[in-house]
Amino acid sequence: MCLGSLNNMMQDTVGELYQRARELLNLGSEQIRIWDYYGKIKQSLMNDPKQTLEDADIQMDHEVLLEVQVDGSWPDEGQKCSLESNSKENELALVPVAPVRSSFSVDGGPSGNRNITRSSSPDNFLSNTLNSSYDDREGGAGYFAGGVVKSVPLGLTGLQNLGNTCFMNSALQCLVHTPELVDFFLNDYTHEINTNNPLGMEGELAMAFGELLRKLWEPGRQPFAPRGFKVRLARFAPQFSGYNQHDSQELLAFLLDGLHEDLNRVKLKPYVESKDEDDRPDEELARENWENHKARNDSIIVDICQGQYKSTLVCPVCSKVSITFDPFMYLSLPLPSTLTRTLSVKLFSTDGATAPMTYTVTVAKQSRCKDVILALSKACSLGEDERILLTEPFSILDGPSLVREEDSLTAHRLPKSSEKAPLLIFVNKRTEEDSLPKKPVRYLGSPLITWVPEENFRTGADLYHVFERILQPLRKTPTVSSVNVEDAKHEENGLCNHLSEDGEMGINDNDIPNVNASVEGNPQVKAFGVCNHFLKDQKLFQFYAGEERFGAKVLVEMNKELPDIFSRARSNAHIYVEVNWPQQALEEYDVKQLETAVEGMRTGFALKKQRQEAVSLYSCLEAFLKEEPLGPEDMWYCPSCKEHRQASKKLDLWRLPDILVVHLKRFSYSRYLKNKLDTFVEFPVHDLDLCKYIPQNDKAVYDLYAISNHYGSMGGGHYTAYVKLLEENRWYSFDDSHVSPVSETDIMTPAAYVLFYCRVRNENSNGYLNHGSCQNRVRN
Repeated sequence: MCLGSLNNMMQDTVGELYQRARELLNLGSEQIRIWDYYGKIKQSLMNDPKQTLEDADIQMDHEVLLEVQVDGSWPDEGQKCSLESNSKENELALVPVAPVRSSFSVDGGPSGNRNITRSSSPDNFLSNTLNSSYDDREGGAGYFAGGVVKSVPLGLTGLQNLGNTCFMNSALQCLVHTPELVDFFLNDYTHEINTNNPLGMEGELAMAFGELLRKLWEPGRQPFAPRGFKVRLARFAPQFSGYNQHDSQELLAFLLDGLHEDLNRVKLKPYVESKDEDDRPDEELARENWENHKARNDSIIVDICQGQYKSTLVCPVCSKVSITFDPFMYLSLPLPSTLTRTLSVKLFSTDGATAPMTYTVTVAKQSRCKDVILALSKACSLGEDERILLTEPFSILDGPSLVREEDSLTAHRLPKSSEKAPLLIFVNKRTEEDSLPKKPVRYLGSPLITWVPEENFRTGADLYHVFERILQPLRKTPTVSSVNVEDAKHEENGLCNHLSEDGEMGINDNDIPNVNASVEGNPQVKAFGVCNHFLKDQKLFQFYAGEERFGAKVLVEMNKELPDIFSRARSNAHIYVEVNWPQQALEEYDVKQLETAVEGMRTGFALKKQRQEAVSLYSCLEAFLKEEPLGPEDMWYCPSCKEHRQASKKLDLWRLPDILVVHLKRFSYSRYLKNKLDTFVEFPVHDLDLCKYIPQNDKAVYDLYAISNHYGSMGGGHYTAYVKLLEENRWYSFDDSHVSPVSETDIMTPAAYVLFYCRVRNENSNGYLNHGSCQNRVRN
């Protein structure tokens, strides 16, 4: 029956709405009451007869709930019907809000909305037999056509792409086909809404999601445009506003957390004080932490999606152990190819024996300096009497320190006998002293490092010669002076003895005729290391020494005693020597060799993608559970040391949820590159067995029921979803508005990004799994 135009009805009053309902149902005014039923939830009783529907905020497609009094009582626990606006036909039709449904599993879904014919009495109205639809328990909703029952599977409605919203469509299709969520939102969940939770969204996110889920489980295959849901999503999560592409996993994380807070049964969260470990058993700590968590967080999301893991931290200095038990909503698993990285490190000799060489090593992504040193030692065949010092431009890195992505690493090869000797750190720079205005200081590559000799190290000339010895491999035309071998044999520790007693150089112009003699041509001279011809020009370099990298420096004069900082230097002290390079020195030496490894090589990421070998989901999980050091931004405060430390962290699964969401970390970010890994991950479709990863004897076997896929590269690409309708035992592809069957063998692709697993329940006496579980019958 046509009851009038919706546009005209918006100016009608609530009293006129009651009048229409009384006429339609042939009831008295005392037998009817009408509720604002936005989002399938009782919002408020519409009891002001003078208020217009527009003032009551009744919009197009807005539902109101009509309750009919039967035998003197309101049907709060019985059948409910709604008076729903039909925007397509501009009519009002009566449809049941929560019809009686068959036993539910996600395969066929709930029975669809059913049209009800008008009757002359309330009793007949509420018990009217259906004449236009049929409940097909095997396939969902059914309908009569020519006397034959046709099956129409539910849950196969696509979502229109509103403009780069494929990420949202993919995530939503996976969630709205989660068995327990379908069961929950197709029933009356009014009492679960928490509108006063300061961490929630006033219940609006839950209502918007519930309304969307019901739309997608209605009979019919017409794609639905989720504009209303997107508007409300953007209101509470501005990062998802507009029409830019986003990450489906980030949206899933927000939705799960937001739904939890909107549906949190805890209205007033109690204060829970954490207790000390006190060497208590893990079982006791885990149970206590879970109970404390549930005391503040209790929702359908916690019931089905949250698990618990054990976190163990160990201080690298004092070995203090800290154990905590924390909840998780999903598992973010690294791909094994992301666990290692390739570093190109330039290795300098500290005695001038060899030129700098670049070595490429592979280490763990979260590796410490000692790991890099170990790999580098193997690559360069380090001798037993040698050690490696790892540095970055302005600091020496300790063994326990974590190697960061942005570190520009260099290494220096020293004898082990120098472990207790003070270190000389030559910082090379040049200044445009003759230019006005003066240009800023320009540093020349990596600092050069050596140790302070125990003997024959008194004057500036001694320091000068130590520096010259390190630079020897960098000379464009290596030369030696014309000193004879006998003089060279008297040089100790590679230091120059060509000094007179008064400190003057013992070389005159007559000593220079053979300065171009080759080092290679005289191996004995090369072995001892002698003064180069530039010692004649004592102003080729200028040295300024200090005890701090950026502190005050004093001039080191060539023919005078070294400053006091050298004599008072203790073991393992650092003496910083700034070296000013004139233009002449820049022409004589290959300063490019002082530069660190090429940036593109250092990051270890190939610009051209290469095909990755397949890895198993189990190997990803084991990589996630592997012990690794914390990053510099996640320093742990050690209660024993009373300082922040880069502790090692080990995760273990302790409690697993019924719905296990697994995020494969395909996207990696660094200072230099953004990268997506198309590694093929072999994930089980059936029987994902995690029993060995948890300490309890609980059954932890899962079956896959949904996948969020990402195709393409970083910053773009396209998202789709694969979803299984379980009663049909058939997979479907959801590509925005397009829905089509897909074989089980075709769902395993390198595009798999987020996996949704449902726990396989134990068999009951009838051979069937528990209600709301992943499957409706135990597999043989």
